Amino acid sequence: MEGNWKFQLRVSVSAPLAAALRGDPSCAAHAALHDVLKRHGASMMCQYDAFAEYVEEAQRFGPEKYPLYEWTRDTIENPEKKTRYLETFTVYVGDEAIYDRQVTDSLQAELSALVDLEAIRSIARFDTNPANNPQPPATRH
Repeated sequence: MEGNWKFQLRVSVSAPLAAALRGDPSCAAHAALHDVLKRHGASMMCQYDAFAEYVEEAQRFGPEKYPLYEWTRDTIENPEKKTRYLETFTVYVGDEAIYDRQVTDSLQAELSALVDLEAIRSIARFDTNPANNPQPPATRH
């Protein structure tokens, strides 16, 4: 069954690099990162921005239609979490946020070579196996 999972990569960066990358999916502010992403047909999006877009959309169309609305809103309104999510970027391959193992392995290897702990702090890999992913709480605390 393990071979059926898909994967996602997330890149944690410094606050100055995050500010330069937000709104720039090609990551032109970091030449080496830009080159790796371009080779893989990939781009990145700030997780905070993605969460904020989700909350805004839910508010426009009715939060009751968005099961993660309250959790996501609470997350971006929490100052500690906001800081973390402003510095974390999801890697998209094409328009997809999850991708096959072969794509993930290749992209992760190239991105990991860029980790310098100053600008690019870490590369994290997640899979679609629900057992490996914490689920948001069913109700607010």
